[in-house]
Amino acid sequence: MTNPWLKITEKRNLPIGVFDSGLGGLTVVKQLIRQLPCEQIIYFGDTARVPYGNKSVETVQKFSLQIANFLADRGIKMIVVACNTASSVALELLQTHFDLPIIGVIEPGARSALANSPGKKIGVIGTTGTINSGRYTQVLTALDLSTRVFARACPLFVPLVEEGWGNTLVTEMVAREYLHDLVPKIDTLILGCTHYPIIKDVIQKVVDSDIRIIDTAIETANQVRQILTQYGLLSELQKPTRYQFFVSDLPQKFEEIAERFLGEPIADVEKIQLENLH
Repeated sequence: MTNPWLKITEKRNLPIGVFDSGLGGLTVVKQLIRQLPCEQIIYFGDTARVPYGNKSVETVQKFSLQIANFLADRGIKMIVVACNTASSVALELLQTHFDLPIIGVIEPGARSALANSPGKKIGVIGTTGTINSGRYTQVLTALDLSTRVFARACPLFVPLVEEGWGNTLVTEMVAREYLHDLVPKIDTLILGCTHYPIIKDVIQKVVDSDIRIIDTAIETANQVRQILTQYGLLSELQKPTRYQFFVSDLPQKFEEIAERFLGEPIADVEKIQLENLH
């Protein structure tokens, strides 16, 4: 098979670039570290302009291009758009602008859901912006016309996770309220927000035990590993590897919340001025 990234195979030891509108993409970083422990990672969280879900398509595309340029300038071999909103509206644009493999979080989760859904009755939960975009429904039905998709916005999950209330009775009660009428209709549930893996156990407790939960962070990391393997881009480095974190605002708060996402502390988060993004 022809390798479209042949000219960067000699740069296989460069980092993977990952970005999100805020913190949620750290669940993808956690899975990348778990599956690809020898890879370096550069993460950008656009904490000054979060959330993206209530912004126009043009604005999200502009922000995504700025961040992708920032990552590319630091020398990377791949970009992971770890944001459902940016994956919905900016992924194809980014793929036309950069001569790098670039993936989002929607298609990996959709493909896994179809592979694991016996009755093709798939639920999707996410932020209001992601659900209103209809992108998961579009991707799922494009892959299999027989699929029935049932989508539900769960906007309170994000602040509950960021407040550290993920595994509490409050979150369980909110989940039951959101999901009680969705459960009888589905056999598979996609976590369509990168914050939601933090409360996956709570969600599994609330839904029927037979319902398969698709963690898009895991599926995205799976696809990254497959692409790097297929095109000879796996790192030859040995541990310890280097992880860099950049944000557009509130680096100290990012450090505090990131520890809950990654399960370990991080330090030296660097704030980037928005005017320096081009």
